[in-house]
Amino acid sequence: MNKPSRFNRFILVSIVSALLAITMLLSGCTSSQPSPVTPETTAAIQPTTTMPLQTAGSTPAITTAMPLTTTAASATTTLAPTYTPSEKTLIVYTAASLKGVSTKLGTQFSAAYPGHSAVFNLDGTQALKTQVENGAYADVFISASNTYTNTLKGEGYFINSTVKPLTTNYLIVILPSDNPGKILTLADLAKSGVKIAMEDKSVPAGTATYAVLANLAKSTYNQDWNTSVFKNVVTYETSEPGVATKVSLGEVDAGFVYESTFTAAPKDTYLAITIPKADNYLQTYTIGVLKQTRSTGAAQEFEDFMLSGAGQQMLKDYGFRPVS
Repeated sequence: MNKPSRFNRFILVSIVSALLAITMLLSGCTSSQPSPVTPETTAAIQPTTTMPLQTAGSTPAITTAMPLTTTAASATTTLAPTYTPSEKTLIVYTAASLKGVSTKLGTQFSAAYPGHSAVFNLDGTQALKTQVENGAYADVFISASNTYTNTLKGEGYFINSTVKPLTTNYLIVILPSDNPGKILTLADLAKSGVKIAMEDKSVPAGTATYAVLANLAKSTYNQDWNTSVFKNVVTYETSEPGVATKVSLGEVDAGFVYESTFTAAPKDTYLAITIPKADNYLQTYTIGVLKQTRSTGAAQEFEDFMLSGAGQQMLKDYGFRPVS
């Protein structure tokens, strides 16, 4: 009886072992592995909005009218270029509306101070401010708005004693030279079908434009005119030269820019409609040396040059006005 019992146990163990082997084999064949993740490259997409972006800070009285449908560009997405600090080459963060005169300013500065040069990072003041706050290197900062200058000053970025008014600028309306919108007066900006470009409200020229439109509606036209003008705005640009480009390419029928942009443009590039001084907005530019500069002496020399008779005359030649 013992022998069959041992044989039975042997058979049972063999069967169980075989079943376990089959189970493990099937489990290995059917188990799933996680799929590898392949990164995808995404393109930057300009956001769209139905009204201008709002910014913090004190601004002049503005109209409450908003465009119904517009295309707006991001106001502070511009990446700062990388510069290497140098005792001979100054990095000047400069409001984009000085683009036309910047090359001449750089040449004349080098002539006045041999061995020194200036490289201009031109962008909307709001973008330049953000770049500095994010750690970008610069020696000198030229702003088209006291609001951004005062913010950086309050945050401790400036050598405060160097912050001074530099120049001023009024707004003007420019049109393509062939005037496809048949715009003859400011009243025509409200005509149905007219396409207008202006700066985003975070841009100094945009703040000025809002104030001007509110002033014109109050003094000469009315709120219906103001509302119609905003309905005709098809793009909000992140820099003042961006508006000028839209007009020069004929993509819009009119744009609000500074007088200096109209003056600096090649002859016959634009037509222009002036805005009465009583309704206009005088934009004051400031200049200051940043605390992080490694060339304090040269940076001060550049500021002195900009405030000198030679620097001021060049600004005047390009449509800027002196500080009163």
